[in-house]
Amino acid sequence: MSRLPDPEFWAGKRVLLTGHTGFKGSWAGVWLKEMGAHVTGYALPPASRPSLHDLLHPNEAPGGQFGDIRDGEALATIARKSEPEIVLHMAAQPLVRESYAEPAETFDVNVMGTVRLLEAARATPSVKAVLVVTTDKVYRNDESGRHFRESDTLGGHDPYSGSKAACELAVATWRSAYLKERGIRVATARGGNVIGGGDFSDDRLVPDVVRAALSGTRLNIRSPLATRPWQHVLDCLNGYFLFAEALFKGESDVDALNFGPSPSEQAIPVHDVANAVQAAMGLDPEWDDASALEQPREMRTLGLDPALAGETLAWRPRLAQSQAIEWTARWYDGWRRGEAARQLTLDQIEAFTKGL
Repeated sequence: MSRLPDPEFWAGKRVLLTGHTGFKGSWAGVWLKEMGAHVTGYALPPASRPSLHDLLHPNEAPGGQFGDIRDGEALATIARKSEPEIVLHMAAQPLVRESYAEPAETFDVNVMGTVRLLEAARATPSVKAVLVVTTDKVYRNDESGRHFRESDTLGGHDPYSGSKAACELAVATWRSAYLKERGIRVATARGGNVIGGGDFSDDRLVPDVVRAALSGTRLNIRSPLATRPWQHVLDCLNGYFLFAEALFKGESDVDALNFGPSPSEQAIPVHDVANAVQAAMGLDPEWDDASALEQPREMRTLGLDPALAGETLAWRPRLAQSQAIEWTARWYDGWRRGEAARQLTLDQIEAFTKGL
């Protein structure tokens, strides 16, 4: 079973978390604060209604501010004021289909936004480690079905994937040209398809299932036979936090790590995930196949090999894919029945760290 982040390490650490209003960023902020970290967030206002960020903070304003990741002056100001020791960069345009509609903006946010963030870190003496979150889609996917390793060629068929691959190159450039000589360790984290309670983004499978359930409408699935490396958000964040710890302590010299389910786990098709989430929410599994409709191309197969994360960090998924689906459905089912989102989130963090 995987190691867990060290609360004693994180207690009192000053962390700049970009993308703190997003799905993963919201979970990250809560977990870091539970470990005693001083978290400063920087992101655009939540893009969805409802949003996990708003559900988690109904009566209080979390630390940080709203702003565009491309605003270098604002980034420099918040970094200077908060004096972070660790920077976790999660802000991004994260949607494949939106990247087809807005390719230039996607590259601007994902590449130049990262460059602005790296420049802010370079100008902040307190920064010791920077972890830039990219995606499992940074690899040139030949649809062979193999599991990609960190040494595989980067690329991207769609603008989102291409922008994240370009982001990886920007990080490598800033590492060698500027940050290494300043003693700032920087790396990238490539996570698989992350699921968990509180994701309300457009054009994502689990949120689409939940929206259909809440509205009483039929679910449409674009690519029911596609497979993805499904993992729970807490497994993914566990990897990010362990990687950031190792970078800060100088215990890791790798530039990138994959985080995803073990290749030994059978790949779960999209339609099976939809069926399982519906069933776990007490609904009759039903959906319509929308694959015949004209739509932008998305990869049918995708898999990661996270062996290097196991070797360097002793990280492994603590939840099997079936458990990740069950935990996700349990969160949404509790929320739609009136349970508080914050308590649901805290309960799952506690179960993940203490109950497994």
